[in-house]
Amino acid sequence: MNRDHTCGELRRTDEGKKVRLAGWVAKRRNLGSIVFIDLRDRYGITQITFDESHADLVKDVRNEYVIEVRGTVALKATPNPKLETGEIEVLAEECKVLSTAKTTPMIIADETDALEDLRLKYRYLDIRRNPIKEKLLLRDKVTTIVRDVLHKDDFVEVETPILSKSTPEGARDYLVPSRLYKGRFYALPQSPQQYKQLLMIGGMDRYFQIARCFRDEDLRADRQPEFTQIDMEMSFADEEDIFAEVEKVMRAIFSQIKGVNDLSFPRIRYVDAMDRYGSDKPDIRFGNEMVTVSPVFENTQFQVFRNVLDNGGIIKAVVFKNAAGHISRKKFDELNEFVKIYKAKGLAYLKYDNNEFAGSLNNALPIEEKEALKASLGMENGDVVFLVADVKNVAETALGALRKKMGEELGLIDKDKYAFAWITEFPMYEYSEEEGRWVSAHHPFTAPRDEDVDKLTSDQANCYSRAYDLVLNGYELLSGSVRIHNSEMQAKVFDALGLTKEQIRNKFGFFIEAFDYGAPPHCGVGIGLERLVMILSGTDNIKDVVAFPKTASAYCLMSDAPSTVDQDQLDFLSLSIRE
Repeated sequence: MNRDHTCGELRRTDEGKKVRLAGWVAKRRNLGSIVFIDLRDRYGITQITFDESHADLVKDVRNEYVIEVRGTVALKATPNPKLETGEIEVLAEECKVLSTAKTTPMIIADETDALEDLRLKYRYLDIRRNPIKEKLLLRDKVTTIVRDVLHKDDFVEVETPILSKSTPEGARDYLVPSRLYKGRFYALPQSPQQYKQLLMIGGMDRYFQIARCFRDEDLRADRQPEFTQIDMEMSFADEEDIFAEVEKVMRAIFSQIKGVNDLSFPRIRYVDAMDRYGSDKPDIRFGNEMVTVSPVFENTQFQVFRNVLDNGGIIKAVVFKNAAGHISRKKFDELNEFVKIYKAKGLAYLKYDNNEFAGSLNNALPIEEKEALKASLGMENGDVVFLVADVKNVAETALGALRKKMGEELGLIDKDKYAFAWITEFPMYEYSEEEGRWVSAHHPFTAPRDEDVDKLTSDQANCYSRAYDLVLNGYELLSGSVRIHNSEMQAKVFDALGLTKEQIRNKFGFFIEAFDYGAPPHCGVGIGLERLVMILSGTDNIKDVVAFPKTASAYCLMSDAPSTVDQDQLDFLSLSIRE
């Protein structure tokens, strides 16, 4: 045993105690006859003092050496209030070097100037820094709380297979070639979806899992190719039951970790979320809701608006109070280009200040329409309104993105606030231009709303489901649904998706067969663990909460994965690489 205490636990009450510590040398200060070493481990830092008679013990010791120290706890003459151990020091009597270290390629400190690529290449060094270490410890605390809550509510933790069957819908699968079955492949699970439903059919009643999932899709700041979700499923339950359980989990997490006990969980239908916020994951920490102002311009002669309305489009508007001074011509040009990212043809705006109108619409609209717009939106001096005229989904999405951007730039978002919302009744389908057919908006096992069952195959564009998301501060935190639990309904959905009987049999045969043996009504969710920890820790980069993350191009700089393999391995699996 190299230690009997950690570097974070000794206090003034331990004065005079003989101790043995071990850890990394975080800092070495040589004052001639005395050497001070800050010894670091996972738990904290303790100052070790080597007096004149013991200084030679560490004459060759450098930063990041791993050492074992024996000594006596003493009170410091000048305490360090920045450290939990700052009132004491250990007067060294013995020191043993357990491991030497080269000069590190990056500074091991809370503040480092190392670029992200260097930090990822030497991630094991980055983990020694408090900002990363603390996020990994936070992640562990979250999963512990989840397990405690769910076990108390009679949920059973069950592991499901990692080597699974490739199925259509969703993102691309990661494939694993089989050695025993030449030309066949396993798929890594995008989620345990079918397995957790089979567990319900198997009578497990309440299941959860801290599940590893894999999706071969383009990455971004809040997405990695492999990720973890808190997976849950409940039998003989509906939306109300799963909402209550998830809310209990979230209340426990935020109470124990952030001391927040006043959470609320409003519910917003998908169509209302898009209408008011232009997003199915709205940030509701601030207002500035969008408004449809098409009626204001029903008789307009302004040709841009006239053409949009005559072709079935809409005009959406969002007002920002006292923001007129923030919008220069240069700023407007920047915002105009921004909405084009979301396929909008352009942006219009109108300022009202000093009882006068100004802006890109000022000369395009008659005074009557400007006054009508001002009245309908309750505009006052200093306000500015932005408008997008386009087809409905483009107008909503583009203006919604601008709403969020302006909310951030104008400081309207309370960064200390946690704003949840359930988004309900998602579309059952979405049309894929690439595939030329309707595909599942959620997944093909999602139940439709009772009132939309007759629309499953006849009116896919207006068919809504019993799918739901929980959003938090503008992030999708979880996705889930009430599941289809009878084969007749499932067959209708597959038919609407254009799947042939052969495709259904090949992809879902074992799953569909299970419905013939009695399936209970059931529902569930998959909570994104990394996104949850990311929000709790105050970062906006998901890589910060993953022990060994990959780059935006799904590459591991530390291990050089993915990598090539020997020809013998390819031959063994009957594979060849096509140049």
